[in-house]
Amino acid sequence: MTQTEPTPTIVIIRAALPPDAADIARVHVEAWRAAYVGIVPQAVLDRLSIDRRLQFWTRRLRDPGESRTFVAVRDGRIAGFAGTGRPTDPAHPGGTAELETIYLLSEFWRLGVGRLLMRRSIDDLAERGFSSAILWVLTENERGRRFYEAVGWQADGRVQMLDFDDTLVEEMGYWLDLRGGSTGPG
Repeated sequence: MTQTEPTPTIVIIRAALPPDAADIARVHVEAWRAAYVGIVPQAVLDRLSIDRRLQFWTRRLRDPGESRTFVAVRDGRIAGFAGTGRPTDPAHPGGTAELETIYLLSEFWRLGVGRLLMRRSIDDLAERGFSSAILWVLTENERGRRFYEAVGWQADGRVQMLDFDDTLVEEMGYWLDLRGGSTGPG
C-alpha cells in the first residue's frame, strides 16, 4: 500500500469585502494576543475587543477611501489580512504609501501566507503609482522585523513611542522602494 502526499492547501488572496469585517476583527484581536505577549502589557491584550475591532473594520470596508485591505483565505476561512493607505504623517513625499497592518492567525505563521499578503499589497501599491512605502513595527517584535527584512524592507532610523496604559513601547520605521533598485530612503 502506498502512502499518498497530502493535497496542498490553496491560499487565495483577494480584496476584503464588507462581509469580511467580523472575520478580520477576530483575526486582528487573536493575532495581537499571540504576537505581542511580553511586548504590550497583558492588561491591554486582555481588554482587546472583537466588537470594537468589528466597528472599525465595518466602517473601513464600507468606505475605504484610498485604503486597501486584502485577505488571505485558506480552507474557506480568513487566515490573515493586510491593509495599506497613505501615511498620516504629511512629512512623507507624495508617492509614499503605508503598510498599515498585516496580521495572521498564529497557526498560519511561517507557511508563506504572510509573504503572499505582502506581495499582493506591494503589487497593488506599485500598480497605483506609489514609489515607496513605509511601515511601523514594535521594536521588540523580532519575529515581525525578521519577516519584513526577509521580504526586502529596510529599517529607516525612525522611532516613536506608543503609550499602552502608561507603559511606553517603542516602534521603529521601515521603508521599501516600490520601483526596485534602491535599498534605502533618500
